[in-house]
Amino acid sequence: MGIFSRLTDIINSNINSILDRAQDPEKIIRLIIQEMEDTLVEVRSGAVHAIAERKELDRKLEALRREHEEWQRKAEFAITKGREDLARGALLAKSRIVESITQLERQLVQIAESLQHQNDDIAKLQAKLADAKAREQVIATRQKTAASRIKLRTKLYDERITDAFARFEQVERTLDHMEGKVEAFDLGRGKTTTVADELAGLEAASAVDEELESLKARLGNRMRPEAKPDAKTEAGR
Repeated sequence: MGIFSRLTDIINSNINSILDRAQDPEKIIRLIIQEMEDTLVEVRSGAVHAIAERKELDRKLEALRREHEEWQRKAEFAITKGREDLARGALLAKSRIVESITQLERQLVQIAESLQHQNDDIAKLQAKLADAKAREQVIATRQKTAASRIKLRTKLYDERITDAFARFEQVERTLDHMEGKVEAFDLGRGKTTTVADELAGLEAASAVDEELESLKARLGNRMRPEAKPDAKTEAGR
């Protein structure tokens, strides 16, 4: 199983668990990042073991190659001394060394291929991790904005606020009714003249006439007679 398929299984399992508990998106993306970081550490740890194994195999291979050369030298030396039997034994030992060398070289090839795959996986995982961290900020901002809007909408549609506005309307209707009563009291006033009003006006006019006659009597001859209209003027009219 590749690290990404395994990581997907882990993340999906945890996300489903979080969704079942109705957790928020920010925690989900944080969990994904945490799983990716843990997987990256695990993959790097595996790569470290593979590199250490490769180094150990390199040392063994180098030792076998030296041993291979040594058996070759011994076979040649035995031939020069006329000991063909010893030369044959040296060549047989060398052949077994060759088999070991071939086996180690195959293991080294496999380790190299594994390290190359791990290197590719680590590069991809690092890229995805960087992308996830960038998205985390966006998701966190979106979540806070949405939460603020939900809180505001909840307050706007709170029944207590609705009741408060209903009470305002009730007070306004009460004031309208009271103002209507005041205006009703003023209806018709100032348009109908009563008997008392007429008598008061008559008394006032009489008092003015009496005061005028008294004034004329006191002035006597000092009053200028009114000019009579001219005959011509009268005729013209």
